[in-house]
Amino acid sequence: MTRPEIRTLRDAAPLAALAHPFRSRMMDSLKVDGPATASMLAARTGQAVGNASHHLKVLARAGLVEEAPELARDRRERWWRLVSAGTRWSSADLADDPAAATAAREAEALQLRRQVERITTWLADRDADPAWEDAAFANQNWLRLSPAELQQVAEETIALYRRWADRDVPDDGVEREPVLVVARGFPCRP
Repeated sequence: MTRPEIRTLRDAAPLAALAHPFRSRMMDSLKVDGPATASMLAARTGQAVGNASHHLKVLARAGLVEEAPELARDRRERWWRLVSAGTRWSSADLADDPAAATAAREAEALQLRRQVERITTWLADRDADPAWEDAAFANQNWLRLSPAELQQVAEETIALYRRWADRDVPDDGVEREPVLVVARGFPCRP
């Protein structure tokens, strides 16, 4: 099955599903580590298997994950995978649906909190591996842009990240870790 690149969300159900911290972590785990069972996701996230199973069903009803029966070794084993490579939404698309607009704001706020938590954890633990300390970066630039230009910067940034995310990882014996790269662009005054 070929997954669509990025799914545009236009209704409340998937946005509300993404606004839950544990479901968001499960989506991240499926993105980074690939298809998994509820047991595997529970082990990765420190949750109970029943909790993972429940939240997988919520994500499935929202159309964000689907079963991957071809991966099961027997009829009792249930594997899950992401439906698409990623999600996005636009406030303009949600203007006529207050529930969807609220869910989108909650999902975005959750993602921002999770990004800040991850950055804070990295800053506290970064001395553990000097190679990663030298490779990690932070970038901040002030640009003078129109909304159309900011959209172009966003498209170019997303395309760059997609190119790296979708590449075939070389089988060269080099150990690679999951790396979170965050970029945000928005109008702001210093």
